[in-house]
Amino acid sequence: MSTESADDKRDQINFISVDSAPKRFAGFVSVWRAPAMLLAFTCLAVALLLFVNSPVGSTIFPNRDLVFSPHEGRHAIAIRIFLVSFFISFAGFSSGSAHGRVLFALDMTMSYLLICAIMDLANVVLHKWAGFAFSLHFSAIVSGLLGFAVYSFKLLERGHMPERIRVEHRPISQRRAVWRLVVTIVVAAAVSIYVGGLDLWIVGWMRQWTLLGGIGPGVFLFLPVLFGQLYAIAIWDVLTAKTPVFRPPVSIIVPAHNEQYIIKDTIEAMDKAAAHYGGEVHILIMNNNSTDETEEIATATLAACTAAKGRVINVPKPGKSNALNAGLDATETEFLVRVDADTLLGEDNLSRAMPYFTNPQVGVVGGVPVPPGGALFDRARLLEVLVKHGFYSVAMGAVNCVVGIPGMFVVYRTEHPRYLGGFVEGMNGEDTDISLRIGELGYHSVVDPKIRYISEVPASYMHMREQRMRWFRSVYHISSRCRDLIYSRHKTLRGKVILPYMLINSGRRAMLVPLIIYGALECLLSFNPDSPIMWQSVVAVTTGAPSIVAVVSSLLNGVPRGIIALPEYLIFRVMRSYFTLESMLSILIDVKAETMEHATLKDIVGTKPIRVA
Repeated sequence: MSTESADDKRDQINFISVDSAPKRFAGFVSVWRAPAMLLAFTCLAVALLLFVNSPVGSTIFPNRDLVFSPHEGRHAIAIRIFLVSFFISFAGFSSGSAHGRVLFALDMTMSYLLICAIMDLANVVLHKWAGFAFSLHFSAIVSGLLGFAVYSFKLLERGHMPERIRVEHRPISQRRAVWRLVVTIVVAAAVSIYVGGLDLWIVGWMRQWTLLGGIGPGVFLFLPVLFGQLYAIAIWDVLTAKTPVFRPPVSIIVPAHNEQYIIKDTIEAMDKAAAHYGGEVHILIMNNNSTDETEEIATATLAACTAAKGRVINVPKPGKSNALNAGLDATETEFLVRVDADTLLGEDNLSRAMPYFTNPQVGVVGGVPVPPGGALFDRARLLEVLVKHGFYSVAMGAVNCVVGIPGMFVVYRTEHPRYLGGFVEGMNGEDTDISLRIGELGYHSVVDPKIRYISEVPASYMHMREQRMRWFRSVYHISSRCRDLIYSRHKTLRGKVILPYMLINSGRRAMLVPLIIYGALECLLSFNPDSPIMWQSVVAVTTGAPSIVAVVSSLLNGVPRGIIALPEYLIFRVMRSYFTLESMLSILIDVKAETMEHATLKDIVGTKPIRVA
């Protein structure tokens, strides 16, 4: 398939829509707000570090951090000062009234310091009654994780978020998933402990070249070994799950807003996929309030199709979910394929995806998006999708823990989105929301790494910024709307493990750039000579585990050329973290915090969630 014409025009796109910043939940963020916040953070962090390392401050805090009990050993950085500095500066530049921002800063800071004080008091009691105390290094690790959690959940509580809905959960047997998870965790732990006890020359080499930083090889190995096993199991499932032929009629709905530059290529690619598929294919182009030639080009291209049939349906109300729901209403087939207007299907995508549905337990099928190539971010994006979609998402399928499959290309049983009230409107993350809730109905989500399709990658900085701010904000929107899974009595891995992990990981990513700045401050200014931080540790934050996982993912997916883009990918990850910070700053802060675990009658009434959040 040719993408040359699309590639030539990508740098002209400065995409913006009502989905870029849903007015109920997000505010405008100037490109200067994050730099101003980082400057304020740096000044506050330097002031606090100078204080705890002064004669007076070091007497009050001998560990040169906001630690309230004596700990043995030393730490790499004063993590609690970092977190308090971040909380205050982030709240000061968040979106909301001055009153709301002050209360937000106080809530995060006081909650975190109270938790730290309780933890330190427990350490004092433990030392007094058992003669044992946790090390300062261990305390710093726990303090950091708690800080990520406090930030994420306080932002969820105080941000304007979608209302909680009742997420229908149908219990199914998790025995196989639990056994797989337990066995792989035990094997990963055993391998990590064994390797951690060896005196290997490669460990010293990796530390020298910033691949390990300050952590030991055992800690470093645990997650890669765990996910490597899950990936192998998932691939086995993929190889043994499919049947030779299954060609039911399918409908493809394509929400399109000002897509004249690519819509012709999109439809032609779907026509080729339909020819390869051999079954009946209906293409529904949902023209969503376009102001360019999208409708005319789509109509002419559909008329020229040889294998597929199709039509253009005008959806005047702006918003991707409005277009998707109109397409859902117009669908007359048992199976529904959602495709973004900037996605070019691979010839075999339908042929590979549909046989999975011969298993009645399969509810969602997706694949791996790949960039068209040739633009500024395409090489880095290739590694990103190989890691996220081609490795981690595939691995999560082994224990039925896939949360969301991207809407660039995804197949559903039409009855499921209809039963759930359609695609949620007025928030970000409608694709993840619907996949997650189908999974909670007891259906399996499959990510086949052999299903590959070309998906547009923004070619300009501003387009990339808009896209990522929208994507990263969706983690909070989905977690708020589906928090029934987190706080209910249902014992579901998605709700009790994956959603909280996504929230905490989002907080960690938002703090990455400030953490790099903070580590550089501690390294260059040597505030605490008793706990020197190595420059390798600072660099390893962005180069360590990500490099290894990226290389492994490239090889497992049969794309070794992706390794060449490793330097670009590592830089892109830092930029992605910066966009996460900007995205979090866009969340509207309320004066009054909401108690997330409590639901009102309005939130959970009825048997099915309504369409609009």
